[in-house]
Parts: sequence; structure tokens; C-alpha cells
Amino acid sequence: TLAPSAAPAASASPAPSTTASPAPTQATDPAAAAAAPPASVVAQYTALTCAPSDVRRSAASTDKAQDWIAACDRDGTTKYLLMPASVVGTDVKTASAGLQGGGGTTSINTGQWVVNVEFTGSGQGKFTRLTEQTIGKQVAIVLDGVVQSAPQTNERIAGTAQISGSFNQSDAEDLSNVLRYGALPLAFERSQAESISPTLGRDSLHGGLLAGGIGLLLVIAYSFLYYRAMGIVVVASLVVSGGIIYASVVLLGSAIGFTLTLAGIAGLIVSIGVTADSFVVYFERIKDEVQAGRTVRVAADRAWPAARRTMLAADTVSFLAAAVLYVLSIGSVRGFAFTLGLSTLSDVLIMFIFTRPLVALLVRRRLFSVSRFSGLSPKMIGGRAAAVPVATTRARLAKRPTPAGQKRES
Repeated sequence: TLAPSAAPAASASPAPSTTASPAPTQATDPAAAAAAPPASVVAQYTALTCAPSDVRRSAASTDKAQDWIAACDRDGTTKYLLMPASVVGTDVKTASAGLQGGGGTTSINTGQWVVNVEFTGSGQGKFTRLTEQTIGKQVAIVLDGVVQSAPQTNERIAGTAQISGSFNQSDAEDLSNVLRYGALPLAFERSQAESISPTLGRDSLHGGLLAGGIGLLLVIAYSFLYYRAMGIVVVASLVVSGGIIYASVVLLGSAIGFTLTLAGIAGLIVSIGVTADSFVVYFERIKDEVQAGRTVRVAADRAWPAARRTMLAADTVSFLAAAVLYVLSIGSVRGFAFTLGLSTLSDVLIMFIFTRPLVALLVRRRLFSVSRFSGLSPKMIGGRAAAVPVATTRARLAKRPTPAGQKRES
């Protein structure tokens, strides 16, 4: 809005002079100009210090165009007591920055940056009347309760206005953008306000953790029912994996400010299935080797290379999917992708440094090699014992020595 300044600036540098100008903050008609400002606004002007907090508070201002206001410039060096606005943003047709010459062109210019302002039909009349009333005075250009510029009116202007001063290119373009876009013909009304309890996030977090706990219990129950004693390996590996992931989240939170969101918890829950897949691949390969007639101990060693290749291929696909999702997504989805990728890396680490050594250690014990509770003995696979190769013997004819004095008959 453009408004005459009713009181001199309280401190700081003088505003740039202008050859024709809109002015910062409010403008007024003759009746308003003659009226005295309200005492409350005068008190506000007196108390205004233009400290950073005052400027920020003004930036959130909802003052109306017909009100007197006290405002600071955007540098916080000058304060103004401003009359009601005579020209508002919707009265400005366009504004552009250019070198002083003619209409903002660069021909025959002085090298000085200026802002050229054109008004709408009705806006031109308002602005012309404003310049008649403010010759030799400052007119403020106000956006969101902050004075963007306060040029002085030098003459009556019946056409395009030109604001000049100690502008550089950036200053001139900023001011032209304020005049062109700063005031939109929009008004916002609060239709409804709703207060949300801070416990809502806590309840969602508890719900996510409960879902993760149920999923984990189901995986453990399935492991013990199907793999019997080998379920111990599953439980131990999941516990170690959970510890590694928890430590990673804590360290990342301290180092880069990572926050575990509800979507991130969902990624951790999905990773339980990824880790369970690795156990299934390894244990099923061991079963295949046992069914072929090998002992559990030998089967665990022979099954590892093939299972390792399959697990690495599956984890690579899962990690690439998480990486692509993290790069292409925004918001909470990135939290899901991040925790899924982190859990996948943890799965690879656990299988190599914990699960494989633990299986190699346990299959040396009788419980896992011959007991029907291991879930890996030949009797438990296919419902019957696997065929064991039996060595065949060949009878050999012994050559007996012939007694002395006897002939050997053929």
C-alpha cells in the first residue's frame, strides 16, 4: 500500500528521493489527513524500537488499509507513523526495474537504476491525488506491515511514476517485485481452529511399536514351529540385529539429526520379513543337503556358499529399491526408505558375522545333529530317513597252497 508519512522517521538514514513515486505504507484522503492519529497508535509509535523482534512482529501484521499504523523499515533503522492508505496493491498495474532513461529503457541512460510503476485506470486517479497532497513529503510503500521504501514526492504525477534513489540492480528489482506481486487481492478468514493433543503422536508411535512387536512374535513362533531348535538362531540374530539398528538410529540422531518417524518404524517392521527371508534361504539349503544323505554338520558347510549368493542377491535388490525410493520421494516416505535400507545392510552384516558362525557352532552339538527336535535330521525331512549308501563287498577266492606230494587238478 502507498501512504503518506504523518510523522518524521524516528531514527536512521533518510529515505531515497524520488521523481515520482508510490510510497511506503498508507496513504490518505484529505479528510483522513486532517484527522489526528489515534492515541493508541501514537503510543505504539513512541514505544517502537525497530529491534529485530519488532520487525518480525510487523511482518505478521494484519493491519487494515484504513488504519493508522506505526511501522519500521525492513532494515530496522527508521520508524514511521503512517496515515490510512490511499493506494493499495491492486491499484498497481505493473512495475519494472531499469536504467534511468525513458520508460525504463537502457537508451540514453544515466546508469542509475530506477523503478517504473504503471497504475490501473482507477489506481491512476488515486495516485495522482496522492501526489498532489504529498509534494515535498514522503510516501511509504508497505508490505506485511514493514516499510519497503519511503520515497519523497517531487511533483504531481498524472501518468507513469518513476522511483529513483541510490538503488543497485538488486534493490530496484526487489522493490519492483514488491509493487507488482507483494499485495494480492486475497483475504484469508479463519473458519475453524482445532487443537490436537500432543499425545496423538505418542499414540501413533505406540501403535507402530505394537504392530512391530506382533510381527516379530509371529516370525519367532513360525521359526520354532517349522525349524524347531534352529529357532534359537532366528531369535538370537533378531536380537543382535535390533541392537545394531537401535545403536545406528541413536548415533545418526546425534550426528545428523535423524528422527525416527512413524513411517520409519514401518520400514523397520518390513525389515523383519527381509531378515526372516535370509534364515529361510539358509535353513532350506541345509535341509536339501541333509536330505541328500549328509550329516547336519557337513550340510551346514556345503549349504552356505549357495545360500550366501541368494541372500546377497535378495538384499541387493531390497537396498537398491530403498535407495531409489529415498532419492525420488519426499517427506515421511524418505524415512521409510532410509530405515529399510539401514535394516537391509544390518541383515547382511548379521548373516556374515553372527548367524553363520552361530549355526556352525550349534550343529556340532548332538541336539542339532541327531535329535528329532532340531528340525534338520533326516527323519524329520520327508517323513522318512534318507537313503544311506551301503558299501558292497565282493567275495574274493583265496588261493590255498597245495599240500606236498599232491597234484592240483584243474
